Amino acid sequence: MTSLDRLTGFYWVARTEGYARAVRSFPYPITEPGIHQQVRRLETELGTRLFLRVGKDRVVPTEAGRRLYAFVAPFLEELPTVAASLSAGQFGGTLRLGAAALLVQGLLPSWLRRLQRRRPDIDVALSELRVSDVELLRSGALDLLVDHLPHVPPDVEARPVARLWSFLALPSGHPLAARRPFPVKALRDVPFIAYNADRAGRLLQLRGLAAHGGPEKEKYSADSAQSLLGFVAAGLGFTIVPWLDARGPRRPGVVVQRLDMPGAEFTVYAAWRRGGHHPLLDAALEAAPG
Repeated sequence: MTSLDRLTGFYWVARTEGYARAVRSFPYPITEPGIHQQVRRLETELGTRLFLRVGKDRVVPTEAGRRLYAFVAPFLEELPTVAASLSAGQFGGTLRLGAAALLVQGLLPSWLRRLQRRRPDIDVALSELRVSDVELLRSGALDLLVDHLPHVPPDVEARPVARLWSFLALPSGHPLAARRPFPVKALRDVPFIAYNADRAGRLLQLRGLAAHGGPEKEKYSADSAQSLLGFVAAGLGFTIVPWLDARGPRRPGVVVQRLDMPGAEFTVYAAWRRGGHHPLLDAALEAAPG
């Protein structure tokens, strides 16, 4: 493999059109014989001449030399800037972020706007997750996971970024909708709309039903809070959903009641693989709410 030292020697000779001038321009101390040796070894390795002598102390690249210079020059000229940005932790790139649908809509837009204002060089590849899965962090598929975690594993670091409250949602046209609080036990004959794949959401619903003595009569299921509320608005049944606003969802055709029970409030975390800090992740955490 061609060494960077040989390419650096070649670059400075080509740029200054001379070995003596290359010595004076070199980024670190070197002798003229040292540069001659770098270029000779590079020519031997490539099997072609890279320079023609056109004067006592002047050389110009051959056709092969010009081709190599066109490739090498941008790399070497940008390298100091890139190295400085890496050292300062100010380089851009793509941050891989995963979050539940509710958080994608309600939490991330303002967070990502702050990140964009501060670091426009960072792109975000966002995955809308049906279920929270720390394995995506462990495998390196995600840099950052934003979701409720029932517990934070020892190989994962996390910090709170929001809270979720739980609400019972009923069609506004239902006879019981005008009563406060909703008599959940009286809903035993009303179809219940459950989470499908979201295990944490499903557990929340089961706890809420059990606490209020309302047996479920499940008829419909969906994968997001917005879908569940859409079913409620259509008059298909009632549900229990988490929500970022402590006042609850505001949707035509739906009335809500906040659940007052243990486990009905829970924390949303920004989580990452322990020891996996890097500048893009740090920038995202600096812009995070909370």
